[in-house]
Amino acid sequence: MAETTAFPRHIIFAAALLSGVLLALAVHMLGARFGLDLSGLWRSDTHEFMPAGAAVAWWLIATVGFSGGYFTANLMQSAASGQMPPRMRQFLIAVGVLLLAGAGQAASAPGPISTVAGVLGGIAALCLGAAMAFCGAYFALRK
Repeated sequence: MAETTAFPRHIIFAAALLSGVLLALAVHMLGARFGLDLSGLWRSDTHEFMPAGAAVAWWLIATVGFSGGYFTANLMQSAASGQMPPRMRQFLIAVGVLLLAGAGQAASAPGPISTVAGVLGGIAALCLGAAMAFCGAYFALRK
């Protein structure tokens, strides 16, 4: 039987952070197609204090970023120790590829929002996803 070696914590942490950020950006792109975008905070054509779609998008991106970082760190630890079945790994890879492909398809179409609001929303989603993925990976790897 082959001996398993553990990944260094920094590699697991970096991969979990990257995975959480990518998932958060994918959810931001998919949500923008359905009207759940952070750019509603910077739009001047709405007369509401804070559009409900922007609030839902904020919480959705934060939740996906945190859970993406947390579960990726846990899965990488269990995969490095040989406890993850190959079918589960293949299923998770397929789900990740389909999610990112859907986000790429959604991002390629022209959007209904202005460019400045879209850029600010994308930067906010990137920062929020990175912060929450960092927290998720940190909580998964602390011991």
